[in-house]
Amino acid sequence: MTTHELKQKEMRKLNQTITLTAIGDILIHARVYDVAKTEHGYDFTPFFSHVKSYLNDTTITFANQETMIGGTDLGLSTYPAFNSPYEVGDALKDAGVNIVSIANNHTLDRGEKAIQNAIKHWEAIDMMYTGAYKNKTDQERIRVMETEEGVSVAFLAYTYGTNGIPVPKGKDYLVNFINKEIIAGEIAKAKEMADVIVLSLHFGNEYERFPNNEQKDLVQFAADQGVDIVLGHHPHVLQPITWVEGKEGNQMLAVYSLGNFLSGQKGMYRQIGGVFKCTITKTYKNGKPKIEVTAPKFMPTYVKENEWKPKPMFQLTERDLPG
Repeated sequence: MTTHELKQKEMRKLNQTITLTAIGDILIHARVYDVAKTEHGYDFTPFFSHVKSYLNDTTITFANQETMIGGTDLGLSTYPAFNSPYEVGDALKDAGVNIVSIANNHTLDRGEKAIQNAIKHWEAIDMMYTGAYKNKTDQERIRVMETEEGVSVAFLAYTYGTNGIPVPKGKDYLVNFINKEIIAGEIAKAKEMADVIVLSLHFGNEYERFPNNEQKDLVQFAADQGVDIVLGHHPHVLQPITWVEGKEGNQMLAVYSLGNFLSGQKGMYRQIGGVFKCTITKTYKNGKPKIEVTAPKFMPTYVKENEWKPKPMFQLTERDLPG
């Protein structure tokens, strides 16, 4: 190996770069899973055909899987208490997603059985999940994705509530709730294990296109704790992407709401979602690693409903946006 090649190799060690992609709510209403019905089960892969190339061209791709994939044995169900087919997870895997948040207001819709069934399937297809867990030990294990590039990323996820459905006694591990003290502790733990902290927050008011004061407070809290990226969900519409300065002068990238990515909701703003991307670079100064999040990008998507007879056909596309 020449001197130049050795120098280039050392430079790569000093500048390690990955890309992160994130999409919003996967909210499987009956009008969506009815379309996916086949002779042998369900197939959701066609829904992602127009956007697959934007999801599998990155180091890590994150999705908010809002409905539990508890499987058909439990009986599929739609709003207000969702249960979705396992094949939703298979389609996300096929499209390039490799981590899902499952902490949201619908986590407990169909009880513990749906959560356990879903986790069993996520594990079967080798999909990392965060925010809801099969037992206490599982909950205590911080999710860290180790990349080939040498940048490790921890994912934490929490929800504001579960639509008033109580957590079964002694089973708090079934879903993570937003609690500043707990979140601060887990962020501190994650910092010891990973280079980058990505925090998923299920919060805000539904259908409001701007964050409320509680969201802003939580995002500032996250920045003050040293989080690198916040990914927000729940409003089902897009909310702003912005930089937030933490108390140590650090810059955190906050996505207040990624909106719906695939759902059966109607209305222009509820049908618009998008693909968020950013670059994460780890450099070294005086032997110490430094993380920098740069180049945030956002590509709008639109869930186009074609009036197919005898049933509608949903299609995720980066085109056909309303004028």
